[in-house]
This record gives sequence, C-alpha cells and structure tokens, in this order.
Amino acid sequence: MSNAPIRVLIADDHAMLRDALTHMLSVHADIAVVGGAGDGREAVELVRQLQPDVAIVDISMPELNGIDAIPEMAVASPQTRVVILSMQGTSEHLYRSLQAGAHGYLLKGSAGKMLIEAVRAVHAGHRYFSEEMTQVLVDDFVQQRERGPLASPLERLSARERQILQMVVEGKSSAEIADILALSPKTVETYRSRLMTKLGIKDLPGLVKFAVQHGLTPLN
Repeated sequence: MSNAPIRVLIADDHAMLRDALTHMLSVHADIAVVGGAGDGREAVELVRQLQPDVAIVDISMPELNGIDAIPEMAVASPQTRVVILSMQGTSEHLYRSLQAGAHGYLLKGSAGKMLIEAVRAVHAGHRYFSEEMTQVLVDDFVQQRERGPLASPLERLSARERQILQMVVEGKSSAEIADILALSPKTVETYRSRLMTKLGIKDLPGLVKFAVQHGLTPLN
C-alpha cells in the first residue's frame, strides 16, 4: 500500500478561502495541496496538468461554474474525485452535482474536520455528504414520493448551452466566447438564441437573474 499523501487541488474564486483551506489541509501528513484555481476553466486545466487525487470545487465560479467543470475534469483526469464545497445547499445543486459526477458535497459553513474526512473518504472510493446535505437528500426524497419529481429548468439546456449562458451573463462578446470555445461567432449566436428560447427569457437582465439563481455564475 502506498504511503504517498493524497494530492488535492482547491478551486474557489476567493483567494483568501483557498489559502485558508490550503493551511487547514496541509497540517495533515497524509494530505498535500498541489494547486489552486480561481475559476472553472483554470481548474480544469490544472486538473489536466497536475492529475490530483481529489479536487475541492466551489459551484459559483467565473468562466465555468463548478458543476459544469466536473465532466471536463473527468476527461482531463479520470482518477480525480470531486468534492463540492459550496454556499449552495439546495436539492437542485446537490442533484446536478451528483449527475455531473461529484463524489462528495459539503456546505462551506460546515467545513473543517468534515472536509478532511471528505477528502479521505472519496479518495478511498466512498461518497461523502455533510449532515446538512444528507438531510436535503432525505427531505427531497420524501417530497418527491409525495408529489413526483420536479425537473430543473437547466435540464433543458445542453452542457455547451450552459457554458455559453454563463459567459454571456459574465459580459463576454460572441467573438470572445467563440475564441474560448473554438467555435464561430455565428454558432455562438445560434446557441444563445436557442438557449433563450428554451428558457423563455427574452433579454440579458433576465438571463443574468436566471444564471445567478441557479448557481451558474457568482453574484459579484
């Protein structure tokens, strides 16, 4: 059995929190923080470069939100297991994270000892949820048995449409988005028109409100 420490990447758009988490984790001999990212795209690239064992990921990050970053991380480094650490504690965020491939979910207010436990648990092949998120799972299961499941409006959008939605509401032009995603500006405009039709939203303020409410982009 290897005695190598668990290699951890931290992705959060708040540098002070990244520093605090790095300090908290690094005092444990079996954990080594190997990198930190301030947005979702940087996180995917660092996962590709560093191949960490565990990535601790916030949901609300610029460029690419944490949930949509998870499948890209899985392609970049299949062995990396993801723990969501977020302020978002709704059943929608939890289920979207699990569908994307997350292995654990904690609220930022409950970090600390539980985060250490989560890193060790997911690295060992288990799932880990904070007490609050376990309660969300139970409550939502009971409610769904009573009234049937309610689909998130985000399920109407493809992963590419969600990425373009996020960059649109963050102020990027079609040309900038096209450059980032290696598409033509016309294709970006087509995606934008299609996603607005799917969501029934007719203007940019409406898109911004929707994106913030559903955790696609940080509220600055």
